[in-house]
Amino acid sequence: MDQPTAVPSEQLSAEIERLLDAQDLTGAAAALAPLTGAEAVGVLERLAAKERAVLFRLLSKDTALDVFERLDPTLQGDLVQALQHEEVASVFASLEPDDRVTLLDELPATVATRLLQGLPAHERELTAEVLGYPAGSIGRRMSPEYVTTHPHLTVGRTLDRVRDRLADAETVYTLPVVDDERRLVGVVSLRDLIGAAPEEPISALLRDADSVAATEDAEAAARRCADLRHLALPVVDAEDRLVGILTVDDALAILEHAESEDQARIGGAEPLRRPYLSTPIRSIVRSRVVWLLVLAVGATLTVQVLSAFQATLEQKVVLSLFIPLLIGTGGNTGNQAATTVTRALALDDVRTRDITKVAARELRVGLSLGLLLGVVGFVGTALAFEPSIGVVIGLTLLSSCTLAATVGGAMPLIGRMIRVDPAVFSNPFITTFVDAAGLVVYFLIAKAVLGL
Repeated sequence: MDQPTAVPSEQLSAEIERLLDAQDLTGAAAALAPLTGAEAVGVLERLAAKERAVLFRLLSKDTALDVFERLDPTLQGDLVQALQHEEVASVFASLEPDDRVTLLDELPATVATRLLQGLPAHERELTAEVLGYPAGSIGRRMSPEYVTTHPHLTVGRTLDRVRDRLADAETVYTLPVVDDERRLVGVVSLRDLIGAAPEEPISALLRDADSVAATEDAEAAARRCADLRHLALPVVDAEDRLVGILTVDDALAILEHAESEDQARIGGAEPLRRPYLSTPIRSIVRSRVVWLLVLAVGATLTVQVLSAFQATLEQKVVLSLFIPLLIGTGGNTGNQAATTVTRALALDDVRTRDITKVAARELRVGLSLGLLLGVVGFVGTALAFEPSIGVVIGLTLLSSCTLAATVGGAMPLIGRMIRVDPAVFSNPFITTFVDAAGLVVYFLIAKAVLGL
């Protein structure tokens, strides 16, 4: 379960890093001692892998368990491989089954197998149950540790069940109600239980349950949990039997990860998957270089367009002055549309079947923006140069804004249709396409208006 990280003061972090550099482990341990688990995480996230392992060994046992649970799965994986197996075993066993699975996905198979074999039989069975679901499904992120009740049980008996499971249940605020075959028939809240008479049957309190299928995409399930404002959402199999529960904090962690991933790809990079200062330089380079190469290849389209209209530029050199303005405006317009629609897709405000509606709306938006910018461009250019150049710039802004907004709005939906991350179809590729298309429109309008 992801938890918020408290950021310690810069002076304290710098002091602990200085003590580690000086190999003053006694001093570093003393500086760590008063920190909470969240504050210790803030220090560890700033360190290199080797220093992080050293500092983790200096934590007290209870603090170490808290810190490990708060770390990103990638950093957990780094620690597991840096520490001795004996040091890791108790920490690994203390994790919730869903958190264990997330960590196992970050580890080499041999390390993952060894850790699983070291678990008690019951914990190994729970972890294996979660591991059995497809990667990316909510089954891999649900918790199999929950408290259930039955319609025929009384409130008093149900509260006894809650007290018996307080130590290991993921949540007790929402209790799934199941029949004798473990099929989900409803839910009951702890608030309702506390307010009811002990002898009252659960059947009088239960209400209809929203649920998600275990094989459903994790992000879609998390979005549904957040949209419904539920503290927990039951997870069921194909026969509607209860197999787990998704808590709201796990749902928000899934959405936060998805949002970070989308933002990175919209900006033309792969997500780092760990805090910036603890990410190796080679990983940062790897996250950016592929996109830069793709964009560099795409930019050759712009070069080809300029080459094709070289004669036009030679006849009217002043046209070259406006190229940065026009391609920048078109690219920004397309990026705005793509970002808006990508966000709407993530929130489930629009779906792939709405592509014609979205394209039509963005066409009107682009036309309106192009008209406004075109008038400004015409007036400014006509005053500074000549009216005919102003007409070219005004018409080009009108056309390129309309084209960019329409394409920018449609591309994320096309990406979703062909099962590609919509963010990948957003800003980087749209900028490249709109640059080339905008230049073609620009020169065609210039030739028509100026008679070149």
